[in-house]
Amino acid sequence: MQIVLDLASSLSINRICISQREPDSRSIPAGGLMIIQRVVLNSRPGVNGVPTAENFRMEEATLLDKMSEGQIKVRTLYLSVDPYMEHIFVLLYTEDGVHSPGHPPSVTFYDTLMRCRMNENSGSDYILPWKLSEVASGGGIGIVEESKDACFSIGDFVTSFNWPWQTKSILDGKQIEKIDPHLVDGHLSYFLGAAGLTGLTSLLGIREKGHVTRGANQTMVVSGAAGACGSLAGQIGFLEGCSRVVGICGTNEKCSILVSEMGFDAAVNYKEEDVVQRLRVLCPDGVDVYFDNVGGDISAAVIGQMTPNSHIILCGQISQYNNDVPYPPPLPPAIEEIRKARNITRERFLVLNYMDKYPASTMQLCEWIKEGKLKVRESVVKGLENIGAAFQSMMSGGNIGKQIVHVSD
Repeated sequence: MQIVLDLASSLSINRICISQREPDSRSIPAGGLMIIQRVVLNSRPGVNGVPTAENFRMEEATLLDKMSEGQIKVRTLYLSVDPYMEHIFVLLYTEDGVHSPGHPPSVTFYDTLMRCRMNENSGSDYILPWKLSEVASGGGIGIVEESKDACFSIGDFVTSFNWPWQTKSILDGKQIEKIDPHLVDGHLSYFLGAAGLTGLTSLLGIREKGHVTRGANQTMVVSGAAGACGSLAGQIGFLEGCSRVVGICGTNEKCSILVSEMGFDAAVNYKEEDVVQRLRVLCPDGVDVYFDNVGGDISAAVIGQMTPNSHIILCGQISQYNNDVPYPPPLPPAIEEIRKARNITRERFLVLNYMDKYPASTMQLCEWIKEGKLKVRESVVKGLENIGAAFQSMMSGGNIGKQIVHVSD
């Protein structure tokens, strides 16, 4: 299900005017130029600042319409915005690896947080910050318009985790992956969410760090439960064997959707309810598995209800992304004492450590989607000019499910 939002209106943010620049015909090289629209980093929010739409700027630019061998020209269809891009990476897929369009073996990647990339110092030597006035990037899907790579043909649908935020691009074929829309009943954008890295993070996080055992009568709690990962994680918890799943989110509408559409047993509105008291009622036997998307006070409340030898799946800490703290953020001393006394595991989860499991896991996700066992929600914003507003909305919890920007048909 898609929710189409007019964020430019709902956030009272004016669309940025596109500057018109006529290229000098005397300087146009052979192959010509094509005019594109792109979104660049306009300003930085600061280490502890809150990102806004004005941190991004849309502009008109020219792109050399010329490809080298091994490159393809693509038109952007969908872009993803995330509080964390838990590994934006460039993959050169191998014959015996994840997916292979036929290139020689090689894999390079960089772990990155999208919010961290907005500052000049990303906080890590291996996280590359966006540069001011240069095009931003993230997960994207497009269609091939021209190709000089034998592995790709005109009309192919392709994706990358390092897709430029612009209407058209010329990309290295080694950096993209071909996708089959039939695997998701034609819902291409699902490859940025439920059938992509978001779904893999949810599924592999539960399988590798949740220690869910079928028949063990385990209770799972999911924070950020109406978001991209959380809405999937709760459903996957059931599918993997949990007997009870409770979600935590920030509006009554979201709570209702989690229970009526996503199959959660119950949901807590942390803005209106006492989380500790509600969890005592909703999880009378305690919490065995906690899928943590938010950190902060909510996580402290959940950990206080966890059983001995239980497990925290450390997926995200969105409540802390605007703060200058290490990752994962340390727990308050009293909560850390509880964690240690009850032998609760809390380990950083890096989905790239499980790349060998991607093919089978992706097929499992697609199978659940097609069978109707995994319900998918998207918040879709139309227009590249609204990507900054979409990012701001997502960071403040305005989305239900995956936040997607629809750039073109």
